[in-house]
Amino acid sequence: MLTAFARAFKTPDLRKKLLFTLGIIVLYRLGSHIPVPGVSYKNVQICVDQMGSSNSLFGLVNMFSGGALLQITIFALGIMPYITASIILQLLTVVIPKLENLKKEGQAGTSKITQYTRYLTVALAILQGTGLVATARTGALFGTCPVAREIVPDRSIFTTVTMVVTMTAGTCIVMWLGELITDRGIGNGMSILMFISIAAGFVTALWTIKLQGKIADGWVEFAVVILVGLAMVALVVFVEQAQRRIPVQYAKRMIGRRAYGGTSTYIPLKVNQAGVIPVIFASSLLYIPALIVQFSGSTAGWATWIQKHFVKGDHPYYIAAYFLLIVFFAFFYVAISFNPEEVADNMKKYGGFIPGIRAGRPTAEYLSYVLNRITWPGSLYLGLIALVPTMALAGFGANQNFPFGGTSILIIVGVGLETVKQIESQLQQRNYEGFLR
Repeated sequence: MLTAFARAFKTPDLRKKLLFTLGIIVLYRLGSHIPVPGVSYKNVQICVDQMGSSNSLFGLVNMFSGGALLQITIFALGIMPYITASIILQLLTVVIPKLENLKKEGQAGTSKITQYTRYLTVALAILQGTGLVATARTGALFGTCPVAREIVPDRSIFTTVTMVVTMTAGTCIVMWLGELITDRGIGNGMSILMFISIAAGFVTALWTIKLQGKIADGWVEFAVVILVGLAMVALVVFVEQAQRRIPVQYAKRMIGRRAYGGTSTYIPLKVNQAGVIPVIFASSLLYIPALIVQFSGSTAGWATWIQKHFVKGDHPYYIAAYFLLIVFFAFFYVAISFNPEEVADNMKKYGGFIPGIRAGRPTAEYLSYVLNRITWPGSLYLGLIALVPTMALAGFGANQNFPFGGTSILIIVGVGLETVKQIESQLQQRNYEGFLR
């Protein structure tokens, strides 16, 4: 692998792409440490040191921003507005016929949907930026921190607008940097930035576990976490690469004097067809009750019940709800992202059929049957992986952003595999040995 990596840098055009991607990553991490105008950097650091690691309410967004959210920097919102906008557009494509027609138009329709995604990203960035500033001004961002209400000393309208505009502009820059990586670098730009944001907190999270350990100055807990992490990575790689290949045979067709078709191929159905989306959906949905209680400030019975069972994230009710929501959203997302009837119609149009299955409706029913069967183990796998941080919270006293589990490990491994495959394919075009040999 190291030899292949060295050969990748010896290839001029591939070296330029890799160096360009590294340069964009450096700019992204630099922007994640520049504070927003109007924020007291000293007070923010006091609250982060005191409460940052235990703030589980904003843990998911903070993880996707590489820790920039709680630092209130110009890239505080990170790529979450873009991710949210992309998911919303993908869901609306199934509901709105006009968007569905755009998707079928090919490159022109895809470009139009991408433009809509950018507009929606800006709108969501303004909304989330306003919410973040309001949360910081009221002191709710860091809870019981003694200087939480002094994070934004100047509460004037001008300062508030400046902060919101700065964070919105930061989101637009992050979106632009991601598109630059996609066009001129290696891999999918947004995925690479997401990868970097999550990986940036790995060292700190591991060292925190070591400091909080009690056996042999924490080195035993540290070693156990590393071993568990390696096992988790191996499991995720195994499942993410697993797929059910449904054979497809294309009949021969005579066009003029030439025969076309007669080839054999397959439809690859991944075990984890939904990816990390169900985990994000479930996490976001379970944050809503805690947010309502925090902003309402109510002490009623329902608020106390939610505070007791859903805020800390380690109660059996929370764990059960989290697991069931992940399973539900896994089936839901697979149902809207893979249309068996459309696949069956396309196969029938081009003379394809599954051996032993009649073309048309029987093919669609067979694909639905197989998809439901393989989605079950995929959804259960997602639920178990997502619960690793909760078990770590009880076993090691770690925070919700435990490095080897949940959303983080799924994204890290998934993006890493896709990026390595892209470099592998480019090396193979030049008759070089790739990474995966």
